[in-house]
Amino acid sequence: MIEAIPAIPANNDDRTDRADRTDVTGPAGAAGATAGTAADAVLAAVDLDAVEKAVREAAAAEILPRFRQLAAHEVVEKNGPHDLVTVADRRAEEHLTAALTALLPGSAVVGEEAVHADPAVLAALHGDAPVWIVDPVDGTRQFVHGDPGFATLVALAHRGELLASWTYAPALDEMAVAVRGGGARLNGRKLLAGSPHEGKTLEVAMSHHDFTTVAEKRALSGLVCEGIAARPCGSAGLEYLAIARGTLEAIAFTWENPWDHAAGLLLVHEAGGSSMTLSGAPFRIAGGNTLPFTAARDAATARRILDLLAAAD
Repeated sequence: MIEAIPAIPANNDDRTDRADRTDVTGPAGAAGATAGTAADAVLAAVDLDAVEKAVREAAAAEILPRFRQLAAHEVVEKNGPHDLVTVADRRAEEHLTAALTALLPGSAVVGEEAVHADPAVLAALHGDAPVWIVDPVDGTRQFVHGDPGFATLVALAHRGELLASWTYAPALDEMAVAVRGGGARLNGRKLLAGSPHEGKTLEVAMSHHDFTTVAEKRALSGLVCEGIAARPCGSAGLEYLAIARGTLEAIAFTWENPWDHAAGLLLVHEAGGSSMTLSGAPFRIAGGNTLPFTAARDAATARRILDLLAAAD
């Protein structure tokens, strides 16, 4: 069995007492009070609306003009035939890096493409400066194939704590924003993940088989059972959004790249959902997690998913 952790309270009134949710919402105790004060100062220094505008502008300038318009030379394999990068990924990340650091002087950026070029960039997640975590085109494979199911993901973190996030699906014109202790909204409307109806078959998105090892496939095989309808995931960011809006019960992922998960984890938690790793501990955006991990509409669903994964591992 998975070790139990305290349930995350439903976010029905946008309360700010979230000290039990390490990393997503901040450390507990006296140290947590200090960290919370620092986090509050970082949030107060950022114009959240200006960040949303910057995300929209990056997509409008660098991504949408290339959607269904990519030339063959503008798509390159990174680590294999399923791991693609396009000129839109690179240009959008450059655009966002300039815009976000201008909005918060002294901040750093951990972007997917920058880390691919120089893994040392990840060290910023362990530093004292605020960090923007950026995935310029989450779901590049979908983007390349002309599928609108891709997103631009941005999260703001400080000392390992997620403070705010933006999940933008430009081809669908959907913008989800989450703020620590302030709830989650999609195009301005409040998101509540809710709980699955009793006896409902749980729809679960899991790591795509093209990106999993033999051992990871074995762990995920635990989800092939009665009461679970598992399928390969698409854009990770949009799967998190589906949980936050209550149209997907859970995810089960076997990788921990922060740019894939940071924005969505905060979105799910601020919508009243839950997440935990295979050990039962919260997910740490700086890495070192026990995998697989899950995020779900509620804590009971998250524990059920982890029990199934643990039994198969």
